Order: sequence, then C-alpha cells, then structure tokens
Amino acid sequence: MAAHCYTEVTFTTGTVRSLFGPFVELVKSWSLPDWLVHWGHPGNMAVVLFAMGGYGTYLGFRIRFSDDLEEKANAKDLHPKLLGGMFFFFALGATGGVTSLLTSDRPIFESPHAVTGFIGLALLTIQTILPSLFEGNPGLRNVHGILGSGIMTLFLIHAAFGLQLGLSY
Repeated sequence: MAAHCYTEVTFTTGTVRSLFGPFVELVKSWSLPDWLVHWGHPGNMAVVLFAMGGYGTYLGFRIRFSDDLEEKANAKDLHPKLLGGMFFFFALGATGGVTSLLTSDRPIFESPHAVTGFIGLALLTIQTILPSLFEGNPGLRNVHGILGSGIMTLFLIHAAFGLQLGLSY
C-alpha cells in the first residue's frame, strides 16, 4: 500500500514538474533576485490572507452579530466578494508556490504546507457552495460560520508551515 501511495505522489509530482517546466525555465531566464523568487509567494499570500481573509472574516461576524441594518447590508455585499477574491488568489497563489519551489529546485507536495494548502482549498470550495444552500436549509448558516472560522485557523497554521518551509532553505 505504501509503495502505491509513493507511486501516486511521484506520478503527480512528475506530471506537475512537466506541466510547469516551460514556465519554470522562463522564470529562471528572467534572472530575478533570489530573495524575490524565494519570498515573493509568501509575501503575496500573507497580504491575501490578512487583508482579504481577515477583513472578510470580520465582515462575516458583522453579518452575524451586528444590530445595525446598514452595516449588515454592506457586510453582506462585501463579504462574499472579498472571500471569493481570497479563494481566487489562493488558488492562483498555489501555482506561484509550486513555481517558486521548482525554480529553486525544491521538492513539491512533500511538506505540511502543501498538505494544509490542498485541504484549505478543498474546504474553501465547500464553503463557496454552502451559501447557495441556505434558502433550503437555514441551519447551514451556522455550518458556514463555523467552517469559515476553521478555514481561517487552518490558513494561519498553513502560513506558519510556509514560513517554516521558507526558512528551511
């Protein structure tokens, strides 16, 4: 069984390496400063996490707990836009992280950072679908709030793993 899992990871890694190969070679040809290749992805993702994710989470709590109808209406408008943008930039950022690792000749998909990233994106996918089900099942609003808070916690752990990964080479 373990050999089977290793084969799948190797196949996936090889596939991603071959798909990203031409772009990685292009990035290498730009002769970017090493610090930018190394820390560009985490810098951008930290902005997305704390600015979009942090403020979007705050707005989610305002939707839930504010007594001010105007504040609640504004939060209901901006919350899905900000967190939808966060999801988009995290998905896009994953490609930047893979590119950064490959450009630095580092292994991919072998760190806790990669695992938490995959789990986080999968949970964000579920989180994005939940609001479309609120009308038929209002209890899902509670699930959405709890899951959203859990996802933000996971991404804070993910960021710590990313910092650990970045400092490891």
